[in-house]
Amino acid sequence: MTFARSQQGLSVLSWLMVLAVVAFFASTGFKVLPHYLDYMSMEKIITSVETDKASEVRTVGEFYSHVSKGMQVNNIRDLNLRDVMQVKVENNEFRVHLKYEKREPLIENLDLVVNFDKEFRVRMP
Repeated sequence: MTFARSQQGLSVLSWLMVLAVVAFFASTGFKVLPHYLDYMSMEKIITSVETDKASEVRTVGEFYSHVSKGMQVNNIRDLNLRDVMQVKVENNEFRVHLKYEKREPLIENLDLVVNFDKEFRVRMP
């Protein structure tokens, strides 16, 4: 009966399989995480127009300029602002539609795709 007790735990091959699965998910996470961090920064930049009284953003051009400066500060370089964001002025507020997708190669012809699509209503300061 001591035979069953001596066979507790995973074998070396099982540990390698577990390590491979963990490495795969870690690699996937490290490829996708920067895109989510950039998106969260974009959200903060867009909503900061409302609270930043010093900038005095009143026109669509000034709004694009404010967001562009925020992108430079946060080192977001891989987005073309005019392609990913549309801004309209309605009833003394900006209506912003941020929509884009990013692709990251995973394995051979498989890609990871993250799709961002959100609308904001930001009051003029």
